[in-house]
Amino acid sequence: MSSPTNDNEFLYELELDVRTELTQAETALPAPDTPAAEGLPDPDTERYEVSLRTLLGAIEAMEDGSHADDHPSQA
Repeated sequence: MSSPTNDNEFLYELELDVRTELTQAETALPAPDTPAAEGLPDPDTERYEVSLRTLLGAIEAMEDGSHADDHPSQA
């Protein structure tokens, strides 16, 4: 795997990948013949979606120039 030519290109591609994965996770439906009790939300799936949303937020913050090292350290 080659290194990206710049950070913004890398972040843009990463954002697209995360958005695609999030869309797939959100639209994953149980099979039509699944009993109601089995059709309940899966906690692991919900945690995965939350993780993807958190990652997406971090990517967007990096794209906006909100780098952690731009802020003075708080003691």
